[in-house]
Amino acid sequence: MLNKLIFTLFNLLVFSSLQAQIHFTDVTAAAGINHEFAVYDGMFGGGACVLDLNNDGYEDLYLTGGMNDDQLLLNQKDGTFRNIFEGSGLEATKKCVTQGVTSADVNRDGNVDLFITTITTKGERKAIPRAENLLFLNLGNGKFKNATSEYGLDDLYSFSTGCSFGDFNADGWPDLYVGNYFLDYDGPLTEINDATIVNASKTAEGYLLLNKNGKAFKDVYSDYGLNHRGFGFGGLFTDYDNDGDQDLLVLHDFGYKARPNYLLRNNFPDKSFTYVEKEVGLDLRINAMTAAVGDYDNNGFMDYFVTNIKFNRFMVSGGKDKPYTDKAEELGMGFFTISWGANWADFDHDGDLDLFVANGDLNPNCQPMGDFLFENPLFATLGGGGSAGGGKFTDIARAAGIQDYGIGRGSVIFDLENDGDMDVLIVNQKAVKNYPMPSVTKLYRNDANQGNWLKVALDGVHAEKHGLGSRVTVVAGGQRMMREIDGGGSSHISQNSTIAHFGLGTAMTVDSVIVTWSGGKQQVLVGQGVNQLLVIKEEGEAVVQSDDGPKFNSRWLLIGVAALVSLAVFFKNRRRKG
Repeated sequence: MLNKLIFTLFNLLVFSSLQAQIHFTDVTAAAGINHEFAVYDGMFGGGACVLDLNNDGYEDLYLTGGMNDDQLLLNQKDGTFRNIFEGSGLEATKKCVTQGVTSADVNRDGNVDLFITTITTKGERKAIPRAENLLFLNLGNGKFKNATSEYGLDDLYSFSTGCSFGDFNADGWPDLYVGNYFLDYDGPLTEINDATIVNASKTAEGYLLLNKNGKAFKDVYSDYGLNHRGFGFGGLFTDYDNDGDQDLLVLHDFGYKARPNYLLRNNFPDKSFTYVEKEVGLDLRINAMTAAVGDYDNNGFMDYFVTNIKFNRFMVSGGKDKPYTDKAEELGMGFFTISWGANWADFDHDGDLDLFVANGDLNPNCQPMGDFLFENPLFATLGGGGSAGGGKFTDIARAAGIQDYGIGRGSVIFDLENDGDMDVLIVNQKAVKNYPMPSVTKLYRNDANQGNWLKVALDGVHAEKHGLGSRVTVVAGGQRMMREIDGGGSSHISQNSTIAHFGLGTAMTVDSVIVTWSGGKQQVLVGQGVNQLLVIKEEGEAVVQSDDGPKFNSRWLLIGVAALVSLAVFFKNRRRKG
């Protein structure tokens, strides 16, 4: 009888741990965050960047403010942040209306640098709104140096939106793509709509900026065969064809009136790109705001969730040499909305990627609309081979406590407290007109507290310092999961954490970790433990970094205790029968 009770308890604990719902807690005030993005004249702006600015192992945040001051938030290692913007050397941003932001170690000195896009200067209104984008080198100790002019970027006056770092020539120096919205526009930005866009006809080229050995950037847009124009919301570097180099997915607003999205295949080692969007089915004629990158079905090919006004697109890879297919409606994501940021992450550690989507009306329309959290149905749990679930995604944002009703724009994922799960920050715009609730930036802490996990940080030697554009593949529990290291652009004008995160479910060991460095070289580690941060140096040893050892939670402790008790009783009864 005792054995039966213990066995029942064991199964109930396991079942409850695997079926527990994703849950988030709004910790904005508790974390010391007080931020809202103030628009210049319309819908534009609201980016965030995750970076470790002082190399202390805790991820910090940079938030653009638009007409407000930007913020540099230092992680205090206790779930709170401190704004250290004043005196940081970043004050040059105060003269500009900032938009997007991304980061990389531009000069490979061990410190992460910042690149910030702008649309115009503050003060007197310009007939043609534009300004220089800003590059800041990280000097360490929370100090930055304005290196815009030094790196040859001061003559690139533009109305810029999203930006993304990558390494398209695989030389180890992070390069940049910058999206520009238009060449000129003589009306108020609040009046941008189909009619004004058609009449404007002033679409802009982007910038493809090649890093010259950490000392300068050169615009090689035409040199590499780029000739498109559009109402650009940026782009992202991603290896869509699995050939080891970084291709470029370009996102355009008003694609049905002007220019669609473009996909450029990297012809590395040749110094050129080829437009292939039509042949692969990614020439979307929509209002594309971002593209979240993730292998949602663990089949080894990247899929792209593209946010839009009205209906989003979920472009799923058909496999090698096959086109992409929009499966948003088929997979339960076909909602009418206005979406901006989007982030793939395994929020519940069950072995598949879930999706957060930040929604927000055009400002100044200001009608509330809640965010989405789509739970992936693919795996009920991971471990012992996993089990395919199939079916449709389910929006659980309200039940999970993350259905935010602010005027959402950029969103990022990162690990606030180094406890192994992914938290979410949403940049919300201040409403131009009356709004029924505060619309301020929000931080949601992930309190799901279930399943094992692994985080992997890369330390490039020949490749880019943080492995931007590289891939990490984890084999565990009978599943093979893949992540690309984010250089920005994979959420609306924002950059997620550069640390790859994997949910492992009940798997108690990681069979292998495979790093495909930018350029195609692979590195393999086997037999790794769970619930740890694994730092992998290119062609070197892997180092486990943890402040106080692997993290466990009480649920798994109870499961272990129940299992041990059950085994003890079992062997005791065997001895009695013997």
